[in-house]
Amino acid sequence: MNTRTRVLTGTALAVALGAGAFGAVSASATPASDAASASVDAVSSKKDGPADKNFTTTTHLTVDAATRAAQAALKAAESENQKVTVAVVDRNGNTIVTLRGDGAGPQSYESAQRKAFTAVSWNAPTSVLVGRLAQTPNLKDIPGTLFLGGGTPVQANGAPVAGVGVAGAPSGDLDEKFAKAGVDALGK
Repeated sequence: MNTRTRVLTGTALAVALGAGAFGAVSASATPASDAASASVDAVSSKKDGPADKNFTTTTHLTVDAATRAAQAALKAAESENQKVTVAVVDRNGNTIVTLRGDGAGPQSYESAQRKAFTAVSWNAPTSVLVGRLAQTPNLKDIPGTLFLGGGTPVQANGAPVAGVGVAGAPSGDLDEKFAKAGVDALGK
């Protein structure tokens, strides 16, 4: 390495370290005691009345329930000799659990997640949503979605709280049948 390269590399490293140190100091510029008291005040005011408008309560599927749904869907598929992947996502589309069955294709992992995401996003089975593409074809362009049968929402009081997606069977109808078996397992 020649001298010029060493000097430029050293300078770049010093600038990067200096920027990192400045960012760390700036991020923690508020004294810890002030930040902690602000957090306590915001939370404690929740019970006092008007501040209740600042908070919301949501229903989420537990990891145990998501696992139970995924296992039921996978078992339903295996009982019909289908090799599938099952994904369960929360209301925000974040994956809670994914089970990839023995022999499931490599494409099935992402497809199952995207079907689950699509079902919870629109609070409808993905087979129903496929029909909506005729009226609004640009729906398919929304990132993370997959408009193929195989996704089913999980509802609490009519509102979506999770989605179950299955991929890998030869048809979307079968995938959705297995996803519904997963959702149905939650009612038992």
